[in-house]
Amino acid sequence: MAEPALDALVDALRRLPGVGVKSAQRMAWHLLQHDRTGARRLADALGDALQRMRHCARCNTFTESELCSTCSDPRRDARLLAVVETPADQAALERSGGYRGLYFVLMGRLSPLDGIGVADVGVERLLARACDGVVEEVILATGFSAEGEVTAQAIRQALEARGLKVTRLARGVPAGSELEYVDLSTIAYALVDRR
Repeated sequence: MAEPALDALVDALRRLPGVGVKSAQRMAWHLLQHDRTGARRLADALGDALQRMRHCARCNTFTESELCSTCSDPRRDARLLAVVETPADQAALERSGGYRGLYFVLMGRLSPLDGIGVADVGVERLLARACDGVVEEVILATGFSAEGEVTAQAIRQALEARGLKVTRLARGVPAGSELEYVDLSTIAYALVDRR
């Protein structure tokens, strides 16, 4: 029979995405048996992040300040607003180096089957942000999953009803890929969105 503290640690590690019982057990045993210093650093870093990190007042991403570094940057094009699902999506767009506008991070996506609606992902805050009189174009950069598409469509309808220009990230065949290995829906969308 496992000890309660070990059970609690395994249960906590299972909260991480993609971590099941066996993986959580291996991590817990490793940290306790081989890397107690690493375990302490992990605990301290997590506690520090929980204490210091909050949501940016403008874009909703994580920051230690009232405004994140992107929203505070006067060189960003305030006329462009990209809507993403998560801070990880925002980071991916930033790494591309091709976007110099601002962001709004939903912190999720609509999922009617899971009971996640527009209020749960901050669509009202997004509408207020997008209708500030400065934003000219909203770029929907949600994922291309069923939930991401539902989210994009709901936001598109709400923004267009307010007279804003709304665009969607293009989909297509990845650079360097062979057509015979690309899934059929990607090829179909690439044909529709061709330029």
